[in-house]
Amino acid sequence: MIESGRPRLRRSLGHGRLVRLSPVILTVVIAGLAYATPPELAFSRLLPAAPALAAAMWPVLPTVLLGTVCLFLMVGLSLVFPDLGTWWTCGGIVAVTVAAAYGSHVRLQRERTLFQVRLVADAAQQVVLRPLPHRFRNVEIESLYLAAAAEARIGGDFYEVADTPYGVRLLIGDVRGKGLPAVGAAAAIVNAFREAAHGEASMADIARRLDASCARHNAAHPPEAPMERFATALLVEIPHRGSRITIVNCGHPPPLVHSLMNVRVLEPSAPSPLLSLAELIGAPYRADAFDFAPGEVLLLYTDGIAETRARDGEFFPLTEWMRRQPPTPPRDLLTALHHELLRHSRGSLDDDIAALAVRLQTP
Repeated sequence: MIESGRPRLRRSLGHGRLVRLSPVILTVVIAGLAYATPPELAFSRLLPAAPALAAAMWPVLPTVLLGTVCLFLMVGLSLVFPDLGTWWTCGGIVAVTVAAAYGSHVRLQRERTLFQVRLVADAAQQVVLRPLPHRFRNVEIESLYLAAAAEARIGGDFYEVADTPYGVRLLIGDVRGKGLPAVGAAAAIVNAFREAAHGEASMADIARRLDASCARHNAAHPPEAPMERFATALLVEIPHRGSRITIVNCGHPPPLVHSLMNVRVLEPSAPSPLLSLAELIGAPYRADAFDFAPGEVLLLYTDGIAETRARDGEFFPLTEWMRRQPPTPPRDLLTALHHELLRHSRGSLDDDIAALAVRLQTP
């Protein structure tokens, strides 16, 4: 699984070190200006700014130590320039240092709480997006997940793969909404798929099981507004023998097949309802069969990819981009897609993104 933010994080490490050293740099600059300029300019009165800045990024003890250094610098300056208003400035340094130490303590407590919340969110996300094997029999699979924010790894996009007696079955989908409520609904759908994929012979019956699970979850955890929580989903069955795959499209973006000659869009023959809306609409789930030859790459994706915008508002042209790609393994295709999405959006994704790339190997 590929995650967002990592390439940018490596490039920003050197800049981050410079920022963390900025209180020391500020102290040296103020002290140098105070010694090098006439006392009337009184640059020494800016020394309390150094511990105040340190509180935003340093622990309590280094913040207090920097405030102490500023205090001694002020005393040293008073020996060179007797009329600096030393006691007023020293009092300001002490007061700001005490306040900065308290602010640093509060900030660290909040960071620890946020860290624990992120651990819980990460564990919840792992229930939905657990690591997948790279190969199921003769089917090669790679996955991609990009969070809208590099710090937030939790969302409503989900996928799962199961090796069953009927073939390798895949699920990808997107719950409307974000955060823990969306993850809860996604987990209910994924868990239902893990059971139904092994027990149901028909892909349409699996979709009905997922719809019922999503509806039960919504009944047990009502959304904030009526009709707010539903999910799009795409179900795919790749048989162990043969080159015809079965797809049930529940209001999801159609998958693409990348071959040596062209790119095919696998549109459904008739629309199927979104998950949790089948009973309301009264429409059945329908399965379609498509050709899928060895060596071709099947791309399943959530709508965050097609809806990725550039600065001028242009959507990412996924189908056209796929047509420009040479025949490539699933991992290389998703790596190229990852970098292209970050380039197109300039690192500013508006929605979570999930994708599966699948290639059928020659038996």
